[in-house]
Order: sequence, then structure tokens, then C-alpha cells
Amino acid sequence: MSGKTALLLGATGNTGSSLLLELLASPAFTKIGEYGRRITPSDTLPLPGREKLQQHIIDFENLAGAGLEQEKWDVVFVTLGTTRKLAGSAQDFQRIDRDYVVNAAKHARDPSSTEQRLIYVSAAGANPRSSLLYPRTKGETEHALSQLGYGETIVFRPAMLQGAVRKEPRPAEAVAGAIVGALSWVWDGAAIHVKDLAKAMRIAGQVGAEGLPKQARATKVDGFTVVGNGGALALSNMDL
Repeated sequence: MSGKTALLLGATGNTGSSLLLELLASPAFTKIGEYGRRITPSDTLPLPGREKLQQHIIDFENLAGAGLEQEKWDVVFVTLGTTRKLAGSAQDFQRIDRDYVVNAAKHARDPSSTEQRLIYVSAAGANPRSSLLYPRTKGETEHALSQLGYGETIVFRPAMLQGAVRKEPRPAEAVAGAIVGALSWVWDGAAIHVKDLAKAMRIAGQVGAEGLPKQARATKVDGFTVVGNGGALALSNMDL
């Protein structure tokens, strides 16, 4: 049986970089495309695996010239995102975190396929009706992605990410991380390591919504499949 092809948008971020390594190491995926504003230095990637990778720098403001439509991808993974602080304004945050994501996924959609799969990493508490910018934007993005016509859309909603490398120190996050780390011993909804999240996403891309084991606790919400923090942790502990 031939392997799957996968497109990864956002491979240089915390979750994306771990997911890229997962895909390169997986025999289930035989071709991987890394498209983004930046790409991973190839000499930092492992062999074997690196030979499966195609890399392209693209301009999310000019996706018509990005070439996303020229390939047919079985699975499209989206780990692209930012923060309000890094974006500089609420408007720019929504432009990057929502509009870039939705527009890129739209260009990567293969209209000839009824089985193409979209996997998106959102956030716990995502809600398009929230009064708060971050969860509202994530919720709006989820809904917009579900309307693009993919065969299925699977959304991961992780809680606090452990193992993330930040460009600038976040003292408050460090304190919260210590508290959440202790809490995670008794509650699997508290946190997840980026490597575990990446593995769970790779498995979901591999088996699809119908193939997710019951331990993933996947639910259907507004036409797409949601996997919460606990379900992602359970998936990451499986040999799939």
C-alpha cells in the first residue's frame, strides 16, 4: 500500500517543528511538503526521512503565487499561529491567526478529492461567540475551516503547552507552568507536551476521524471532529 502525502503549514513553530519530525519518521507518510514564511534548515533534519521533504517559502499575503494548488495532498496539517503581543495588534493577530490559516487551507484544498483530510491545532476554550479575542479567533477559524469542503476536518484543542521554546521569557507562564505541571498528575485536561500533541496529530492524520480509537474521546461539533487535551494525551501513548 502506498503511503500518504502531507502538507504542513507552520512547521517552524513549537508544535509544527515536532510534527515535522513525526511525519519524517513515519512510514505512513511518503511525501511531506513544508510551506511557510520560513522553512526548517535541512541540515537539522534527520536522515532517513529528510529525502521525503519538499520545502517552499511562501507569502501568506500572496497565496495565488504560492503553488499550494499544484500538489495534491492527502492530509493538510495546520499549526500556524501567533499571539496578540507578537502580532502587534488585535487586527494583525486575527489576520495571521485566522485569515492566513483559512486562506492557506483553502488554496491547499483538492476539489477532486472527497477524502482529503484537514488537521488543525486550535486551543482549549475556542468559541466563536467568546467576548475574548483569543478564544473567539480560534473558534472563528475552526468554523471557517469546516466550511472549506474537506472530506473531514479534525481540530485539536490542547490546554497549556509544555516544552514550548519562547522567543522571549514569560515569567507568568513559567509560574503557571509549574502549577499546571503538578495539576496534570491528577487531571489530563491541564497540559500537554508539544511532542505528545504532535504525535497525536500525526496519528489523527494517519487514521482519520473514523479510525480514532475511543480513548481519543473525539466528538462532533458543528460539522467537524474535536479532540481535547485528554484525548490527545491518550493518542500520544498509543503505538500507532
